[in-house]
Amino acid sequence: MSSCVFCEIIAGRVEADFVFRDERFVAFLDRSPVFKGHVLVVPVDHIPTLSELPADSIGPFFSLVQRIATALPVALSADGTFVAINNVVSQSVAHLHAHVVPRRRKDGLRGFFWPREKYANRSDATAIAGLIRAQLET
Repeated sequence: MSSCVFCEIIAGRVEADFVFRDERFVAFLDRSPVFKGHVLVVPVDHIPTLSELPADSIGPFFSLVQRIATALPVALSADGTFVAINNVVSQSVAHLHAHVVPRRRKDGLRGFFWPREKYANRSDATAIAGLIRAQLET
């Protein structure tokens, strides 16, 4: 499915900062993060919505989301995380993805009016991805 940017990332044709990868799922930094360290958890197979995720993949998918939500506060000195999945409405890429966003008290996030914080450069993104990867490996 070459029109899907996530499929292109998974295939290695579009660059991304991966924090996790196995045969079923990948996790990489969002290119337009709410806050630095914002991770997208995505199935390798092109699955458009949560409703279409096979039953035997639900547990492993959410287990990975949970691992990343646990790793982010430690890796990035955050107070917690925000986890969300859009299904069709507000789903900017029609490929299932869970957002795992590091949160800090008084960070300015209110409801769904999300500010966006850019990475200073590729090195900044690569360094943050490395922190999250290292925490996932512990």
